[in-house]
Amino acid sequence: MKLLLVEDHQMNREMLSRRLKKLGYDVVTAVDGEQSIVTARCELPDVILMDMSLPLMDGWEATRQLKSNPATNHIPVIALTAYIHEFDRTRALEAGCSEYETKPVEMQSLIDKIERLGLSGAGSSSRP
Repeated sequence: MKLLLVEDHQMNREMLSRRLKKLGYDVVTAVDGEQSIVTARCELPDVILMDMSLPLMDGWEATRQLKSNPATNHIPVIALTAYIHEFDRTRALEAGCSEYETKPVEMQSLIDKIERLGLSGAGSSSRP
């Protein structure tokens, strides 16, 4: 299963990417909202893991743009954020996210969401 990890903090991006690759996922990365849109169109991942606090274009806007584009609107997006309030969860879902995961990421919870969305969503997915 191919994942697009969108995270601007290098340490977080590298750590999560390493953990996901170790579990057998194919992981591509982007460092900001604008790059996430370009990468999603080129790579067509099975699931996008979207940090919501990003430079240039935040995760909410990037998700809205991905969901408004017929080439990428089928790709499930999981919001990754340190924001823990219900308002923030609602805002992410309204932007088009399928799921919401708070940071620090609880790995098993994230994997469960990836598997559920990746296997039920679009894309070529096969279990890692």
